[in-house]
Amino acid sequence: MTVLNINRKELEKNLGKKFSDDYLVDRVSMMGAPVDEITKEEIVIDVTPNRPDLLSQQGFARAFATFIGLKKGLAKYTVHKSGEKIIIDKSMKNVRPYTCCAIVRGIRFDDEKIKEIIQIQEKLHVTFGRNRKKAAIGIYPYEKIKTPIRFVALKPDEFKFRPLEYDREITGRQILSMHPTGREYAHLLEGFERYPLFIDANNHVLSMPPIINSHDTGKISNSTTDVFIECSGFDFNTLEKCVNMIVCALADMGGQVYSMDLVYPDKKITTPDLKPKKMKLDVKYINKIIGLQLKENEIKNLLLKMGYGFEGKNVLVPAYRADIMHQIDLAEDAAIAYGYENFKEELPNVATVGEESRSSKLKTFVANILAGIEATELNTYHLINRNTQTKLMNFECEFVEVANSVSKEYDSLRYWLLPSVVEVLKNNKHVEYPQRVFDVETVFKLDKTEETGVREEIHLAAATSNEKADYTEIRQILDYLVRMLGLSYEVREFEHSSFIEGRCGKIIINGKDVGFIGELHPQVLENFGLSFPVAALEINLSVILDL
Repeated sequence: MTVLNINRKELEKNLGKKFSDDYLVDRVSMMGAPVDEITKEEIVIDVTPNRPDLLSQQGFARAFATFIGLKKGLAKYTVHKSGEKIIIDKSMKNVRPYTCCAIVRGIRFDDEKIKEIIQIQEKLHVTFGRNRKKAAIGIYPYEKIKTPIRFVALKPDEFKFRPLEYDREITGRQILSMHPTGREYAHLLEGFERYPLFIDANNHVLSMPPIINSHDTGKISNSTTDVFIECSGFDFNTLEKCVNMIVCALADMGGQVYSMDLVYPDKKITTPDLKPKKMKLDVKYINKIIGLQLKENEIKNLLLKMGYGFEGKNVLVPAYRADIMHQIDLAEDAAIAYGYENFKEELPNVATVGEESRSSKLKTFVANILAGIEATELNTYHLINRNTQTKLMNFECEFVEVANSVSKEYDSLRYWLLPSVVEVLKNNKHVEYPQRVFDVETVFKLDKTEETGVREEIHLAAATSNEKADYTEIRQILDYLVRMLGLSYEVREFEHSSFIEGRCGKIIINGKDVGFIGELHPQVLENFGLSFPVAALEINLSVILDL
């Protein structure tokens, strides 16, 4: 969860009503944002990762107003056409290929509003933007900028600008080593020959995303009235949702939203698009999930309390909601609006004794074994990018593809676990070595014999990375693990395209093929941008469970 500080006086002023402490604690918590602390000046709440639209004073006030009945239904926003352009240079293709942009005019900034804008940016960076890797946000005083703006990649020693709160101009390379923020996020540009830049028509650098804004053109003050917003990253849908959340918050501050034309080398896109998304309402499914027998109009009224709109049988999902992907999400919001305190407890018709499953016991046992040799346990996603588990791993497999995936970053279910572990090593190159990590999770295989067409297996993947990591080191880990499991094993020669030939083996236990072990191929290391060798193993624990 992420902690958000809400200015209580501003909230009550915006909603035109004062609330008691007890009422706020009860209603805010029942809305799905537990209250950590409440004073006369401030409400401190925990926002769950699935509701990034609440990570601003305005976003929270908007949701709270409909939840308690002060407002009802979909908040509507108008986007005016500015005709201004962002030109995305072809040099950005392999650096930071996408951006979404907007202009918001007519905001009367004061210290409180500036504080709120900083909080929106910081909270979205840490959560929705995954510490700026997935999305980096820039907000600028528009009056200091001349359009059209270029989004271009240049060599780090070819440009200079004064980074935010720094005393002089320095090069892009120097920013990563001399500026505190540059040092903190330098790993995001590691390995790139060119760095991304937003540059205006006067050739003034606005920012070097995802690192830092310019002090001269990227700092908002009390005299600012119009702002330029950009969000850059690797998945357009993510960036679009991020910009939508920000501009809607700024519109709630009193601003007017204007679109910008994004001119890519092969297409033109206009953002932001604040039209709601349509989703058909499945009354039967929602009732089944929440265990009630509500009529269609009753469900509609509940969803109106959660800020949705309706057009016939279709639910209108707000453009700033990034978490609504399926009917299950509508069911969850309907349950929140109904009130968890209003559900009646019911005893089931069967009596059972709860017990931890055998597979869960095995996962815990294996995790404890590896934690005992100072390996760090990971918890990675079931979803993964198709190229990560195939092209980058130099491996071909028939994976389960996600239909209509919201993000290209997660467009398939993982066929095997090792790519997720190697991805973690890639994202933590800035962390001290040696690194020894493992993950015990579910993988998914196409299988026509299964009712769903997909077979689930529990796998263990472990990897060690340091300047001397080799087959011997990972074999020692395997020896210890199998011995602690009370089993015996053998390793037979095996060829796997992700591993170095002659340094890879198949793991056999009781005559069963349970996995593989070896040193990752140099091409795989290069694909992930890893500097140190990696030795790894993957074991199918579902087979061991049967044994």
